[in-house]
Amino acid sequence: MKVISYNLRKHRAAGELEALVDKHAPAVLCLQEADTAVLPADIAGLRLADATHRNRLGLAVYYRQNTFEAVDVRALALKKSLHDRVLKPAAERVLGVRLRDIDHNAHLIVASFHAAPLTALNSLRRSQIHAALRELGALGEGLPVLMVGDYNYPMFKEHLGEMIRDAGYEMNLSDAHTYTRYRFFRGHYDFATSVGFEIREITTLPQGASDHLPILVTVTPPLAHGLASPSS
Repeated sequence: MKVISYNLRKHRAAGELEALVDKHAPAVLCLQEADTAVLPADIAGLRLADATHRNRLGLAVYYRQNTFEAVDVRALALKKSLHDRVLKPAAERVLGVRLRDIDHNAHLIVASFHAAPLTALNSLRRSQIHAALRELGALGEGLPVLMVGDYNYPMFKEHLGEMIRDAGYEMNLSDAHTYTRYRFFRGHYDFATSVGFEIREITTLPQGASDHLPILVTVTPPLAHGLASPSS
């Protein structure tokens, strides 16, 4: 199972999405900084599950219809930074979708996430990540969860990793930096946190029009291990 996450940099890289999906054939596509008012219903065979509606630039999740059915969707507002309060770029910073594997009737949760910008403290971003993972569990108790996106966390990841492990999740970075616009801030911004998934690899894809590089997350579907089953 492949999942692509891409911060479009104020929608500038939206024109790359069809070719990206055609080339890598992901089952799920998670977007950040998308102009959700103009997003298409379909991208190269992927169907729009939903997008945030309260953001100037928002989140979206697409899925492959011949593989999954979207059962439930939840957009969540998280603790706001000063940047959020003044400029109001994002009221909702996580969008989770509960998917049902059609062939196996197994359920899982995939989410697109965008943390507060670098003007905020790391402690605020850790709080947002912790709250997002906790709330995503409400989409289906005990189900596997994969949250990908722009974590805006280039430094001091050891502390973040400890917090995520203490919460029962894993944190996985890609094989190369995902942000290259400013030399001082280059690093791994876009990565994955998960529970119930076996992360096989995370690959940083070539850079396009965005200052973020897309990442390709390859996982062993949890249903292959009997971890995901229908849940009320």
